[in-house]
Amino acid sequence: MPPEEFKRSRKGNCEDFALYAWRELLSLGYSARFVGGKHGRYGEGHAWVTFEKDGKTFLLEPQARSFGPRLARLSTWAYKPDVSVDWDGEKAHFYSPSERKLTPPVRQIPALVLESVYYYARLMFRAAYVIPVGLAKRGFRRLQKVTNR
Repeated sequence: MPPEEFKRSRKGNCEDFALYAWRELLSLGYSARFVGGKHGRYGEGHAWVTFEKDGKTFLLEPQARSFGPRLARLSTWAYKPDVSVDWDGEKAHFYSPSERKLTPPVRQIPALVLESVYYYARLMFRAAYVIPVGLAKRGFRRLQKVTNR
């Protein structure tokens, strides 16, 4: 859907969110790319955005907004881009990324693994709290509606 419609409805899929986020990052002056490729256990189609800030490249994941502002760095290697596009203000430029190899320095591997364990443990604890509390709130609201009739 067009970014304006996504902004109004706040509903859509990963492509809608990524297109909207890409446009917003470009309007803020960032060097950003809309990326289409595969991600996940089954290698399904997905869309996301990459952008540069202070000489570093960041991945903006549309489906992870409820997980917090950061992804574990090792998890970014599961993203397999097929095509990306950037905009220079006048013209779109398309890219077909080359295959990446995971080769972090050996001394960095323990830190990356610990970061991932911490990230996913925090995520599991959050889900263990949020899901039951959310269900309880939903049930309480329904009960209030029934008793207020």
